[in-house]
Amino acid sequence: MVKSDKVPVSERALVQRINRVLAKEDQALKKTRSSRWRADLGAFYTIDRRHNAIVDRMIDLEEFARELKTLAEYERLDRADSPARI
Repeated sequence: MVKSDKVPVSERALVQRINRVLAKEDQALKKTRSSRWRADLGAFYTIDRRHNAIVDRMIDLEEFARELKTLAEYERLDRADSPARI
């Protein structure tokens, strides 16, 4: 068994971390629920709460978390805990 050098962080925990940072700017990270919207918005997108408008779409969760400094260098997104999409 190969031991990973990075600590896994669940998707849910990472979304919560990101939303705490985005709340300071009246924004929020949302997860797309239906496959119909996933084609237009991607799996994750951000909204402006004040104007109820989409700010950014097609967000890569791990990359976005690193940009916001909510995911440390020694951490990684644990994709194993994400439910499988059909």
